[in-house]
Amino acid sequence: MLPNQKVNEASICKNLEVSRTPVREALIQLASENLLEYIPRRGFIVSDMDTKKKLDIFQVVGVLDGFAATLAVDHLTDEDIQTMEKLVAKIDIAIDRQNYADYQKYQTDFHYVYINKCDNSTLIDMLNSLQNSFIRQVYLSQDKQKLFDALKEMNHQHKQIIDFFKQADKENLEDLLRNVHWKITHTDMI
Repeated sequence: MLPNQKVNEASICKNLEVSRTPVREALIQLASENLLEYIPRRGFIVSDMDTKKKLDIFQVVGVLDGFAATLAVDHLTDEDIQTMEKLVAKIDIAIDRQNYADYQKYQTDFHYVYINKCDNSTLIDMLNSLQNSFIRQVYLSQDKQKLFDALKEMNHQHKQIIDFFKQADKENLEDLLRNVHWKITHTDMI
């Protein structure tokens, strides 16, 4: 669906073969995550965020993600590091195949390895909320070469993140996540 497009609740109910109540609850949840906007007497419409708002949110995510990573350093196991390395390899394959859906899934899984080890449930909930909102689709572009070049750079940063975890280098880890990894340089693709 496109920004500012009205959501057809009746159609969703019919297609999913469910009553209006669970659909309405799901739409309310999506509105709470800023994916939809509720307009009285009109219903739900798809939210449209301007570039500035998106960049502001990425800035907040960078700070929170960097904080989660530094908290996780002392809790990660060798198995966690191996899991992240396997995910980076899967991301490389997704990029080579130009499979954006797989890329997005594996990169989200990558970040949640350490986010879930930060031992701060409030921080985890905040990052979950942001991840479940619009951040799922960070980059979009008709220029596939440009898109996948950007994703290669992001995965290179994932490898640096792993190196900093191995070294227990909290300062460089936080700096990379806060000031590089979540800093959007291709604003034309968000």
